[in-house]
Amino acid sequence: MSHLINIYLEPVKVFTDLREKPTFLVPTLLALLVATVAILAYHLHVDPQWFVDHRNQAMAGQMTKAELEQVSAMLPGARVSGYIGVAMVVVMTAVIYPLLALYYLLVGKITGKAVGFRHGLALTAWGGMPMLFASVIALIGTFTSSPQTSFESLQLLSIDPLFVQLPLDHPWSTLAKSVNLLCFWVMFLVALGWKTWFRTGWGQALAIAVFPWLLYFGALSIPALV
Repeated sequence: MSHLINIYLEPVKVFTDLREKPTFLVPTLLALLVATVAILAYHLHVDPQWFVDHRNQAMAGQMTKAELEQVSAMLPGARVSGYIGVAMVVVMTAVIYPLLALYYLLVGKITGKAVGFRHGLALTAWGGMPMLFASVIALIGTFTSSPQTSFESLQLLSIDPLFVQLPLDHPWSTLAKSVNLLCFWVMFLVALGWKTWFRTGWGQALAIAVFPWLLYFGALSIPALV
């Protein structure tokens, strides 16, 4: 359990221990728990009618009024959206963590490093611990802000709303709301873990840590570029 604190204070020590005994369940379950609480708390707190109106506003520029009314009638309300959001977080974690672990395993084969699948999961789970703060900040924001507040506006360390406030229909809105400053902390921890395990230089370690994020941000940029 000391790793949960030391990953922020003494990450080299944590990764040194994980090299001999890689674990991933505790940080994974903790991340899921905090994210679940934050999502449910928001959707139970938000004004249900405002939530629907806000969602409709986000879709307004993509369809006619008649189409918007038809789609809106089929979409779930705030409460059900919260439960769906929780399910999506669980599913995405179950998909993304193994994919990243497989990525580290393959990179290890290419670079001649002995990376097991369990080590890849450990690097993913422990390296992602800074993202806990995003959920905690959103949870605090839920109970200190108006019920007529969007969930994305509670992501206070994201480019939007930290540096810019783009309209929902802006082509770069999704990317700006998805780039959280904590992502760079995650990249650093993953690079540090790789460097600690395999005694590599920072160049290789950072390249390996940053590449998945470049793919992610690149994918989010496509709608704005086409």
